[in-house]
Amino acid sequence: MAWDSAAMLVLAGVAAGLAGSVAGLASLFSYPALLAAGLAPVAANVTNTVALFSNTVGTAAGSRAELRGQGERLLRLGIIAALGGAVGAALLLGTPSSAFEAVVPWLIALGSVLILVRDPLRRLVASRASETGSARPTLPLTCAVLLVGLYGGYFGAAAGVLMLAVLSLSAAEPLPVTNAVKNIATGAANLTAAVAYAVVAPVDWIAAVVLGLGALLGSWVGPMVVRRLPETPLRIGIALAGLGLAGSLWYQAQA
Repeated sequence: MAWDSAAMLVLAGVAAGLAGSVAGLASLFSYPALLAAGLAPVAANVTNTVALFSNTVGTAAGSRAELRGQGERLLRLGIIAALGGAVGAALLLGTPSSAFEAVVPWLIALGSVLILVRDPLRRLVASRASETGSARPTLPLTCAVLLVGLYGGYFGAAAGVLMLAVLSLSAAEPLPVTNAVKNIATGAANLTAAVAYAVVAPVDWIAAVVLGLGALLGSWVGPMVVRRLPETPLRIGIALAGLGLAGSLWYQAQA
């Protein structure tokens, strides 16, 4: 790999790690960088999945305060998301991607809108639960996390936005805590897919290592940024960035 391509991938990795840990939009930077470095689309997709596992390592290190006391929840969500990631990887390796990719922009747009209207939806869920005397429903959460994990293992772009939307509706807690839990859950889906791709897919290991080192640094810094930014503007910024990515992917699909 040429030095200029390596430098580009390191910088893209830092940006991806920062964007992934803050907003769940790591692939917005990493995937185009891999294409620009000369990788074919499928190779870029699987290499991206392998490289971005370092996001989980970096965000776990940078989010220790937010993750304290979340062990049981992380284990439960991680197992569900990992199962989804394994199914997603199997689908990518065994089926054509065109049909699923047509739905991707709409999924990202839906997740972004849910983040924008998080507070009214939280109040609605809480009021329904109090009226019926029941706790927040766990089956819809389980299914949603499983499906987001599947999507993360299959394609992955903005999977963090979708996971953040799902978790934001299921728990009334500060955004930095939800964001940290989101990073671990999506990381579990990413890990199972990365293991499958490492064994049977055309991973470019040099590109994966170079990109992953940059992502490790960016993802370690990301939780510090989330901790210091005001919650409402950050949430709105994440949602708008997700809508922008959805529009871009939809436009590319029409071209």
